[in-house]
Order: sequence, then C-alpha cells, then structure tokens
Amino acid sequence: MEDNKLQALNLPPIQPRLAERADGRPAIFDVIRRRYVALTPEEWVRQHFVHYLLEHKGYPSALLANEVQLTLNGMSRRCDTVLYRRDLTPRLIVEYKAPEVEITQRVFDQITRYNMVLRADYLVVSNGLQHYCCRLDYHRHSYSFLRDIPAYGEL
Repeated sequence: MEDNKLQALNLPPIQPRLAERADGRPAIFDVIRRRYVALTPEEWVRQHFVHYLLEHKGYPSALLANEVQLTLNGMSRRCDTVLYRRDLTPRLIVEYKAPEVEITQRVFDQITRYNMVLRADYLVVSNGLQHYCCRLDYHRHSYSFLRDIPAYGEL
C-alpha cells in the first residue's frame, strides 16, 4: 500500500507516520498501541477513526484500546477498538472494515456478538466511508441509531 494508493476516507485527513517493515511491507504508527502495525486497508480506517475520536470528538487516549481480546463461545476474538469508562468497564466498541467492504447486517451481527461479552452502551461500525452508531438501552431492551458519533462529553 503505497502513499498514492491510500484511499481518501469520509473522515478528517490525518498525518500518519508511515514506515516500511524489514520485509518491505508498509506499516503505520498506531497512536493507541504506540507501535507500528501492518498497514492494511482496515488499519488505514482504524487509524483515521481513532484520530477522529481523539482530535474531533474529545475521547481520551488513556481510555481507548485497540485489538481488545475477548472470549466468545470458547473462542478467542478481537474487538477493533474499545472506549472504557474510568472504572474500566466498556462504554463504546467500534468495528472497522476496509473501505471496499459493505456495511451489512452481518457486520452488525459481528459487533453484537462481541457486545454480548462486553455490554457496552454504544456500538459503532465504519468502513471509513460510512459510519453507523447505535445506542443500546438495556432497561428497555431496545436500541436507536444516532445521526452522528457522539462527542465524548455527550456519552
């Protein structure tokens, strides 16, 4: 993935730190994990979205985690990004897809399965071009889609 092949997304532009791995593959610096990771189309979306949350929505980096491991039905899975409350319970989870991957019911089913373990209040799905956010109401056993990703202060 060379610079000229990096797809423009429906997110504010970022100034990514790019590098080349020893094997010649491209890498991008993950500001949450504080290390370079393989630059895949999905990672390109993740880094843009995380910067959007940090710089435009006021999310504290100390409460965000990428690639959060969880066990679902006895199998190890990884949730793309989790925002925690100060008591370290999950508040919001995000599932990323590459820009060419359509956001379908299957994607929502995936994040819903992760949330059976995490029980976050907000679920976000993005392929960098389309973003969906829903708020869960556990007391009423319902959910509602929001028009925008809420700012941290609105959660």
